[in-house]
Amino acid sequence: MADLFPAVAEASATGETAAFFADIRATVGVRVVNLVWRHLATMDGALPWAWHAVKPLYVVGIPDEAARRFRQGMMLPNLEGLAGPQPQSVDDVLVSYDHSNTINLFALGALVAWLRGETAKEGALPGGPRLAAPDVILPKLNSAEDVSPETWSLVLRLNAFGDREQIILASMYRQLSGTPTFLRLVEQALAKVGKDGSLDKSIATNRAKAADVAKLVARSISAPPAPQAAAIERSVSAFVDHAIGKMVTICRAIRVARGVV
Repeated sequence: MADLFPAVAEASATGETAAFFADIRATVGVRVVNLVWRHLATMDGALPWAWHAVKPLYVVGIPDEAARRFRQGMMLPNLEGLAGPQPQSVDDVLVSYDHSNTINLFALGALVAWLRGETAKEGALPGGPRLAAPDVILPKLNSAEDVSPETWSLVLRLNAFGDREQIILASMYRQLSGTPTFLRLVEQALAKVGKDGSLDKSIATNRAKAADVAKLVARSISAPPAPQAAAIERSVSAFVDHAIGKMVTICRAIRVARGVV
């Protein structure tokens, strides 16, 4: 896959960028900074502006409340064959991404709506209690050189489910690549719902519902004009519409199939 979204690795971040990454981890409640933030760090002024714009949403629990309501009405495909014992790292990765992707869907979706001038004309979404951040230790975020060619090929095949454009490689599959046996089960399960159309239907339905809510959340954003506004909008919307937009449904469906939610 072409590297359309270069990013600053957490381990190599220094100075102001490292401080922003630490604040994102603490505020969102994650151990790994989402690729979208690490990509924005490569653009002059983009990371400070975007984080200052949406951090207040996280602090008062608006994305959490949106996620809480969203999960009550999510459409999920019925995945089979995923229950049963797996290494603890599998469920640790799944719970972490289920938490962060769903929260980010609404905070970043709101940022996109704000940048596009698509903020809802009326109404408001209240804040609420913060969703508990998973207290887990995640395995290494593997790259192609860290796993066998067969496993990396599996990661790439999985990435095609729910998004044939594949402009972003979903980090969840990279984080699960240390357990290829489980990923093969995921591939079998997704292939079935991919064939009957229920996967794409679920993703499209959930994405449309989330976009409407994000426009409402955007009413709570107060920010100065963005530096490189068009570039920020293109980048963030790519993550919202592609990687995060599909993985919110896929990850949640896997966890439900495993009986852990």
